[in-house]
Amino acid sequence: MTISHDIEKAHNRIEQHILKTPLLPSSYLGELNSGEVFLKLESEQYTGSFKARGALNKVLALSDRERAMGMMTASTGNHAQGFARALSISGDNGTIFLPENADPGKVEALRSYTTKLEFFGDNCLDTELHAKAMAGERGMAWVSPYNDYDVICGQGTIAKEITETLDHVDVVLACIGGGGMISGVAGWFKDRSPNTEIIGCLPERSAEMKLSIDAGHVIVLDEAEDTLSDGSAGGLETDSITFEMCQKTVDSYETATEEEIAEAIRFMVDKHHKIIEGAAGVAIACYKKLAHQLKGKRVVIVICGANITSDKLKQLI
Repeated sequence: MTISHDIEKAHNRIEQHILKTPLLPSSYLGELNSGEVFLKLESEQYTGSFKARGALNKVLALSDRERAMGMMTASTGNHAQGFARALSISGDNGTIFLPENADPGKVEALRSYTTKLEFFGDNCLDTELHAKAMAGERGMAWVSPYNDYDVICGQGTIAKEITETLDHVDVVLACIGGGGMISGVAGWFKDRSPNTEIIGCLPERSAEMKLSIDAGHVIVLDEAEDTLSDGSAGGLETDSITFEMCQKTVDSYETATEEEIAEAIRFMVDKHHKIIEGAAGVAIACYKKLAHQLKGKRVVIVICGANITSDKLKQLI
């Protein structure tokens, strides 16, 4: 079986619980490459992020016995909200570990669910590794934010929706953190539309996947820098399946500076009257840098989320 077959199964599993998000044409961005540019607005998804897809697919794919034992995850916010919503749909219990310095707004949003919250560490990777160990000790099912095939297939339903709307796509750009979303999206396109070019987009300050691909093995940075793209920040697990998937399916990588990410967020407010988070701004910023190389192409940019604090948005504007 191919990954696209499993993405079809994921789509059937979660379809009634997620939104088929808009594919918005952007004439402003299309002018830059004399082509067509569409924005896949996962910023309009439940919980304000594509993460609602993968977490739900994983939870619903677990056996009744696994769900009854409880589930655990770790996240800075977007995956956590998707996980909490998935548990509210399945009616199961679970625990979310967050870093001690997690965004207060995202923590507040999580408290509206019944899922238990615990805190550990001050960076995403440390929190994730601790939570994974706790899941093993407590006999609970581990729901990775990205390093899980069912999660990846859930995120891949984004690509299925794109191809249901557009008869062909020349280029797809999407932000990369752990690589779960782009692994699913790229996997679908490489199966169903192998000529579609996949470009992975990363903030310069947290470009672990690009550094790892360049090195040929997973790179773990000792010190994480602050970035507007907090939704994609944090390192990879050394055994992450997304590393090999990205090696095989992502054609190239581009990075964006903090200034470029900020400008992309302002662009979406000014031109499309949409609020987006930093990780979504990364993909727009990278497209703008590459537009001259994509002349006449039909391009889709995945706008991965809208979860940005009002304070941060006010500072940027």
